[in-house]
Amino acid sequence: MNYRMVFYTVGRVAIAIAALLLLPLAVSVYFREETFFSFVYTIVFSAVLGLALTFFLKPKRTTIGAREGFAIVALVWIVMSIIGALPFYISREIPDFIDAFFETVSGFTTTGASILTNVEAMSKSLLFWRSFTHWIGGMGVLVFVVALLPNVADRSIHILRAEMPGPTVGKLVPRAKTTARILYVIYIVLTIIEILFLLAGNMPLFDSAITAFGTAGTGGFGIKADSIGGYSNYIQWVVAVFMLIFGMNFNLFYLILLRKIRSVLKNTELISYFAIVIISIGVITSNILSLYDNFADALRESAFHVSSIITTTGFAISDFNAWPNLSKAILLVLMFIGGSAGSTAGGLKVSRVVILFKTLKNELKKMLRPRSVSVPKMDGREIEKETVSGVSSYFALYMLLFVVMFILISFEPFGMETNFSAVAACFNNVGPGFAAVGPTASYAAYTAFSKIILSFSMLLGRLEIIPLVLAFSPRTWRRD
Repeated sequence: MNYRMVFYTVGRVAIAIAALLLLPLAVSVYFREETFFSFVYTIVFSAVLGLALTFFLKPKRTTIGAREGFAIVALVWIVMSIIGALPFYISREIPDFIDAFFETVSGFTTTGASILTNVEAMSKSLLFWRSFTHWIGGMGVLVFVVALLPNVADRSIHILRAEMPGPTVGKLVPRAKTTARILYVIYIVLTIIEILFLLAGNMPLFDSAITAFGTAGTGGFGIKADSIGGYSNYIQWVVAVFMLIFGMNFNLFYLILLRKIRSVLKNTELISYFAIVIISIGVITSNILSLYDNFADALRESAFHVSSIITTTGFAISDFNAWPNLSKAILLVLMFIGGSAGSTAGGLKVSRVVILFKTLKNELKKMLRPRSVSVPKMDGREIEKETVSGVSSYFALYMLLFVVMFILISFEPFGMETNFSAVAACFNNVGPGFAAVGPTASYAAYTAFSKIILSFSMLLGRLEIIPLVLAFSPRTWRRD
């Protein structure tokens, strides 16, 4: 284990977070808010911590192996969540540190679960920081570090693999640094395009930026009590479309830039992703049609919430708790499926679900015809045994941890629907659940213990379990 490189990278991230905090600081200056000093103190703390780690622990070897990659990712996400919570806590707008930590973890992990009961009472600078954490965490702060900061070894592909969601992560180009830069350029351009579309619908610039941050990171923090419900139908359609866009694999956008359109259109995960979306919208629209005045409203409601839940964004335009059980059941299933691998969405990922189904189908074939030789394929290629094994192991660990976390919060005085959907919403980085944690409610009533468990589940979901689990393993920290 290259300890110096691990803590040196944590220091670099702390410096990066201090720099990023200058944006909400500028917002506090512009609106002349008292939160100014909350950001100043946090920036100073983060910068001093970062400078101390990078100065005193400068590594002789800049090699980043698999163990270092997992350790760096886990430590960075915990440290930046603690730093990110400080402005909320210091300003006393969230006076309890556990609550501030929960809100910040929810932001960085792009979950969107909130303990706030009156979001509109929060200052604009903290609302900006709250949603900006979505944008930072969506692509990954370490992807940002690899992309922009110098002196990072190219074997940092291990960092990308540990932080980027999906069963497999590869380089778009030979150098990991260039791959990270390409991903961030695509991310930034798509965010700007969404802001322009929102501005075209007469949404104020501040609201447009906040909404775009939440959509791009598939996070879902809003600045209104009714989330996106108070905006026009045009705005709601724009957000719905961009949620689906950000739920796609970013590698596909790179292929589009290379004009490899056929490869994109033949992508199994993309086809499955939109098939699930279209079928879900169709079934829910027909199921809720009687609740709305016309077909157009039912279609808009269905399309928006299907887009929001499958991409694990968590925006809402109405209370889907009032929908029939069939529609709610579909939304619950979509929570677990999630978006595409290599996107900013959470959940199991469509690619994993496809691989699991193809593997199951192949095993059933073998049972019927034991002597036959068949191999599951995806995108015209055989799925490697290592990938199948990895997906199966991940699913087993996923279910085990889900059950453990569900049991740990089951002592809370809520119904099973509330607790089950709370774990599902946090573990899959969705945000709103059902019943007492629905789209019009919050997580404020949970105890500090449960908030810590749910915060941990959000981190597990965003980092896809393995980095966080390995970070607590003694073997990870053994010397070479």
